[in-house]
This record gives sequence, structure tokens and C-alpha cells, in this order.
Amino acid sequence: MFIGTEIRLDTCFDTARDKLAELARGGLFGRVSGGAYDQWQAGLVRGGTHGTMLGMYRIARVRVADVVTCGNSALWAMRWEVAGRGGTLVPALDADIKLIPAGPDVTVLAVSAVCRPPLAERTAGLDPAVTRQAGQAAIQVFANRIASCIASSHAVPDAGHGTMLPEPTLEAGYRAAC
Repeated sequence: MFIGTEIRLDTCFDTARDKLAELARGGLFGRVSGGAYDQWQAGLVRGGTHGTMLGMYRIARVRVADVVTCGNSALWAMRWEVAGRGGTLVPALDADIKLIPAGPDVTVLAVSAVCRPPLAERTAGLDPAVTRQAGQAAIQVFANRIASCIASSHAVPDAGHGTMLPEPTLEAGYRAAC
């Protein structure tokens, strides 16, 4: 399922790009992924998925590519992998996080993603609208947290997040393409 969102940032593109690059190097995408994934699970539970099944899956690895600059935009590619039964890693979401200039002091943060609920075999009976709504809520939480960090002069690149497994593995060598 495809999901996405855009957020207007009241900051110039160069400032937003430099700040997000610094925060990304400090692990921001991995940390904000925990809260967004929790939102996704909560949405599925509200939609009828049995909560104990969801608790078996946690983000285990967040793969993030280095920034790629394409013309007047900056792009980071990211993948969430969740630990399934027996510790098997299952891709749950592939996303592009993109900054686009929209004026002298305005930048747009766009997040577009393809998400695959890790419980595909157990959520087969779940209403597709509920699954989409849960995914959309998760990506909105993810984008809002990134936007808040870009806008904050106090955002710390290495601040922790308590709802994830111990720091997810950030895998080097993951590549983004324009």
C-alpha cells in the first residue's frame, strides 16, 4: 500500500537540508520510527487485529541511505525491518524522505512510502481502509516528528527514543536513487 504526506516548513531549503542531514547522521530516522511504528500497530488494533499478535513484531533495523541531492531537492531513502517470529527480519516499509524548496523561506518535507503490514497472513481479513488509515497515521507521525526536529533549535541529533528495541541497526551501504 502506498502512503505519504507533505509538511510545509517555514525555513529556507539550505538550512532545512543541512539540519536534516546532521540529524539523520545522528540517527533521527531510526529514533522517530519507533513512535510511528507504535502508531501503526495501535491503528491496526483499533481496526480489529488482535493486539498480542502485534506485540510480537518490533522494529529491529532501520536502514537509511546517505542524502542524495537531485537538482533542487534532497532525498534520503529508508527501510524499516521488523523482527518476526524466530527473529526473522521482514521489510515493513520503504520510504523516501524528501526536502523540496518552495520559496525563499519555505521548504516542503515530503514522505512517500510503501508499507507492508508484517502480519499480512493474519491481517488478511482486516478492512483495507483500516490498514491504509493506520499506515497513513504512522507516516504522519513520522513526518511531524522530523519536521519538529528541523524546526527546533534544540533538536539533538543523538537524543534517544524509548519505544524501540535497543537502538536499531543502521546499515551502511543502503543506496538512494533520484
